Amino acid sequence: QLQLVESGGGLVQPGGSLRLSCAASGFTFSNYAMSWFRQAPGKKREGVSCINNRGGSTVYADSVKGRFTVSRDNDKNTVFLQMSSLQPDDTAVYFCAKDIRVFCSPYWYEPATTYDKWGQGTQVTVSS
Repeated sequence: QLQLVESGGGLVQPGGSLRLSCAASGFTFSNYAMSWFRQAPGKKREGVSCINNRGGSTVYADSVKGRFTVSRDNDKNTVFLQMSSLQPDDTAVYFCAKDIRVFCSPYWYEPATTYDKWGQGTQVTVSS
């Protein structure tokens, strides 16, 4: 059974850091690109970052570029999102998603396009 389980969310002060993890099972993890999305209350789900199957290519939303880093460990079937310099605008539920492709699509940031499995999400709250 294909499964994605996020963890690592929590409450952090502005300027702080968090590392999210997404553990995958039920499929050959190293064959697929993976992405992170987030959704704040009352807002659309937005793409945060995508990483290709081998981890050699990554893309980021402009809003997180330079602050967030995506990585993956194919031996452990896990994708990570290291978040630093967090701001209140980063508050959201963060989701990982399995792509149907090996590489990140040019439209990777669109949740309705290229993903066939989502995790349940983990809450990140940035507040003093």
